[in-house]
Amino acid sequence: MILNDRQITELANKGMIEPFLLERLQPFGYDITLSTKFKIFKGKANEVLDPFNIKPEYFEDIEGDTCVVPAHSFALGVSTEYFRIPNNVVGQCLGRSSYARIGVIPNVTPLEAGWEGYVTIEIKNGTGMDCKVYANKGISQVQFHRGQTPLRNYIAKGGRYNKQEGITLTKGV
Repeated sequence: MILNDRQITELANKGMIEPFLLERLQPFGYDITLSTKFKIFKGKANEVLDPFNIKPEYFEDIEGDTCVVPAHSFALGVSTEYFRIPNNVVGQCLGRSSYARIGVIPNVTPLEAGWEGYVTIEIKNGTGMDCKVYANKGISQVQFHRGQTPLRNYIAKGGRYNKQEGITLTKGV
């Protein structure tokens, strides 16, 4: 069952989203925003990316109110919101239309039952032009779904990204 704005507000008041701002609340979701910290991918075309051995030097750290994502490349950002997902809820992130209409797509994995932390967001630029994204503006909308409490929540199944702070690079597949 997808949660509505009233149900999201009730969970947010119990600490699910911090900070929780009413202006970011949607009828069936919540707009998450980018912080001012970004990592721009700067890898070379003749190298192979390995999710088990990512090289931090493939990324350039920048900080600011905007980030220019290079053509046909990506950047990583992080949400300004900290999430504490209850054991009977999962969050699904969808892109915002303003960015989708210029070929910029945020990719966020599910906010799994029992997970907490800041959300690392991949920002994919599928165009042949550099594109700008903005800190403190909505990048993605999270829709929350409630179900029965699973047998194993995120922590019970290993939870490698639990309580992540800042932009977190891959820890392998």
